[in-house]
Amino acid sequence: MDHAVSDLDLDLPAGAKYVRNFLSPAEEARLTALLDQRAWSTELKRRVQHFGYRYDYRARTVLPNAFLGPLPSWLSVLGARLVGQGHFTEVPDQVIVNEYEPAQGISAHVDCIPCFEDTIASLSLLSPCEMLFRNQQSGERKSAILEPCSVLVLKGAARYDWTHEIPARKFDIVDGTKIARRRRVSLTFRKVIENRPTG
Repeated sequence: MDHAVSDLDLDLPAGAKYVRNFLSPAEEARLTALLDQRAWSTELKRRVQHFGYRYDYRARTVLPNAFLGPLPSWLSVLGARLVGQGHFTEVPDQVIVNEYEPAQGISAHVDCIPCFEDTIASLSLLSPCEMLFRNQQSGERKSAILEPCSVLVLKGAARYDWTHEIPARKFDIVDGTKIARRRRVSLTFRKVIENRPTG
């Protein structure tokens, strides 16, 4: 099911990899249903769910008391698939689920460096959207459309040297066509650094 496209086909930073059809449409529907059976947190403007460890948005870290328990089996299976495809060396132990309604986005950021290991993998469900990347040194910009059922993997320079963001808007341009956003859900898989700083 691994349909990795050449990085030359996409405007991605070095160290980023894009995998189309990581999930089948049936798997996407089952995963969405499982998530919607659970409680969503409204601590942010967008709804979120945390698995494995809770990320503290105010402290911008993973605090010592943040462990929620092991990932449920249906997330561990996806983590093992990421390992099997060579994206992680160990099964991720932290997942954050973000829901984006049309016109919602996420500001430019680099995932917490002291908190998480080198690899960040984001799985997209339900609706395409554009992700923008900006090099923190040169200001160079790149972008890519993230399709439903796809995974974007950030390592190395893409993980540390570039910010990534989703602009808050109702439409994206996909293959030259203006496409209205629908509800989108993303699952970000990460591995918490052991003995990480807590302050």
